[in-house]
Amino acid sequence: MKFLDEAKIYVKSGAGGAGSVSFRREKFIEYGGPDGGDGGRGGDVVALCVHGLNTLLDYRYQQHFKAKTGGHGMGKNRAGARGPDAVLKVPVGTEIYDADNDLLIADLTEVGQSVRILKGGNGGFGNTHFKSSTNRAPRRANPGEPSIERTLILRLKLIADAGLVGLPNAGKSTFLATVSAAKPKIADYPFTTLAPQLGVVASDGHEFVLADIPGLIEGAHEGVGLGDKFLAHVERCQVLLHLVDAGCEHAGNAYKTVRHEIEAYEAGLIDKPEIVALSKVDTVDAETLKSQMAKLQRAAKCKPFALSSATGQNVQEVLRALLKEIDVKRKEADPAAALPSEEWQP
Repeated sequence: MKFLDEAKIYVKSGAGGAGSVSFRREKFIEYGGPDGGDGGRGGDVVALCVHGLNTLLDYRYQQHFKAKTGGHGMGKNRAGARGPDAVLKVPVGTEIYDADNDLLIADLTEVGQSVRILKGGNGGFGNTHFKSSTNRAPRRANPGEPSIERTLILRLKLIADAGLVGLPNAGKSTFLATVSAAKPKIADYPFTTLAPQLGVVASDGHEFVLADIPGLIEGAHEGVGLGDKFLAHVERCQVLLHLVDAGCEHAGNAYKTVRHEIEAYEAGLIDKPEIVALSKVDTVDAETLKSQMAKLQRAAKCKPFALSSATGQNVQEVLRALLKEIDVKRKEADPAAALPSEEWQP
């Protein structure tokens, strides 16, 4: 399945049905009076967050969504039917923007969450509403309210607890495949990862979601390589795992390159907690490893992990460090989670 994280669509709510002009006509009832029914309300445009979707690919093949018009009123005080809604089914993590002013309309982060994007028009009054003591036979009815149309931008930002960043071929996909059941493409050439990948990681009895995104290179914020738009998928992450290839020319410069691109992207990513690890340490000799660790430590201003996904070296230690940061963020978001549970006593 192809991955699509942005789509532009046109939506239109349903117009209200027109009211009816009708009079009661029955045998032996000389003055039946008006009995025109009201028009039905037009359908709404609703966005619904559903389970089982992880891409906006469906909106590549259909870009126009229109709710139905409400039914017209009829005689014998029969009101028109309400128009069916137009439902936009989107994956978890979808943001909906107004294309005209780039205003955020909704951010759907939970399955079952829904929001009304456009309201359908109200139905018009039938002539029954206009009868009075001085106007016993009104011959007027209201038309329904017109529909509303709008162009929307749908942007998908994956929901993950931790995100992997680094240069191409830094070992991100290998690490994800090692610690989860995900099966990303792994090869010995750059940009093997062309779309974000998610994996569920289990460590010390706890689980969290880890996201892998395509590698960043110098100038990514200017569109070099695959660009930096995929950083949107780690905006919701609580911690970043920055991997640096031990076999690169200079680990410190490689670290600074990625950090510069993250800073240029803005969106607060530069302020997120970061865990730094020198990956593929099994591919270099002891002297090179010592030199690269020293360079990376000076650049990152913290002691990095020496990581090897192939041999399992320090894999669990890195996962525990990630889980520790995730727990801190969860407790900050929900203070009640930090309070010890009181045991029940009779």
